[in-house]
Amino acid sequence: MKNIGFLSFGHWTPSPHSRVQSASDALLQSIDLAVAAEEVGADGAYFRVHHFARQLASPFPLLAAIGARTERIEIGTGVIDMRYENPLYMAEDAGAADLIAGGRLQLGISRGSPEQVVKGYEYFGHRPAEGVSDADMAREHTAKLLDVLRGEGFAEPNPRPMFPNPPGLLRIEPHSPGLRERIWWGAGTRATAEWAGRQGMHLMSSTLLTEDTGVPFHQLQAEQIRLFKEAWQKAGHAHEPRVSVSRSVFPLVSELDHQLFGRQAGSTDQVGHLDDGLARFGKTYAAEPDKLVEDLARDEAVAAADTLLLTVPNQLGVDYNAHVLDSLLRYVAPELGWR
Repeated sequence: MKNIGFLSFGHWTPSPHSRVQSASDALLQSIDLAVAAEEVGADGAYFRVHHFARQLASPFPLLAAIGARTERIEIGTGVIDMRYENPLYMAEDAGAADLIAGGRLQLGISRGSPEQVVKGYEYFGHRPAEGVSDADMAREHTAKLLDVLRGEGFAEPNPRPMFPNPPGLLRIEPHSPGLRERIWWGAGTRATAEWAGRQGMHLMSSTLLTEDTGVPFHQLQAEQIRLFKEAWQKAGHAHEPRVSVSRSVFPLVSELDHQLFGRQAGSTDQVGHLDDGLARFGKTYAAEPDKLVEDLARDEAVAAADTLLLTVPNQLGVDYNAHVLDSLLRYVAPELGWR
């Protein structure tokens, strides 16, 4: 068995070719797609977070709305840039969304990726201290978030409060028990995956790794997963580690599928430059179901992960993306033993 969900970047554009014309469209259709995904048997609805862009940004109102409209699927992020976050306010928002969803929140976070503006986190009031990098600042925010999510009191109560306080130091409210064990780290390298394992955060690994060793993408990612699990085991965490990988997968089962993605059938890995270093991008899987079964069976990272997130072209609309999910669940997943 393998958890199968979708990952949406939530793009919108006023282009006449897009079915997502506005921010309102992106948000409302994201809710509808999560409902449709649950109906066809998918296991998760995940959303990327970008600032200063025509994409999904503040995730918690969206996650709370999806939590209220669904009953079973996991809901989450992939990922939130921690350079932008106030960890205490984030803990309040995350706790509320998780309680509304009945404990189904899977919160993916990371140190961030190249953004639309230069040092955008500074506009949000977050500036690294002297001698501290923006990545270090993201990890500091993460450490604080993880600490307060434990639910232990740390704030001195007012001796004359407006309302009676429970005894002792106060914690962030609302507190959602178990949320600390459902935090994931989006790791772009083997080293950051090991770090996540030591911290007791699950691993999210996307279709991009910000390093390259010359081996195929899926093999490099499989090595990343192995190192993560080894670090987790050495750290002795009580809860079980989880791993998600993202893939672009399109079963070609209709004429429209062939028109839209048939040309991707020969897709291969790509190597490029990102953040002044080499990066390796994974290929797109687009083929008829029997060929997809063969190709995905050879993907070592997919085999090593318990969760597969399908990156969806959300501007094609809810119905088409629900069709893509249904096609994979109906024609591909059973043949691979995932259902």
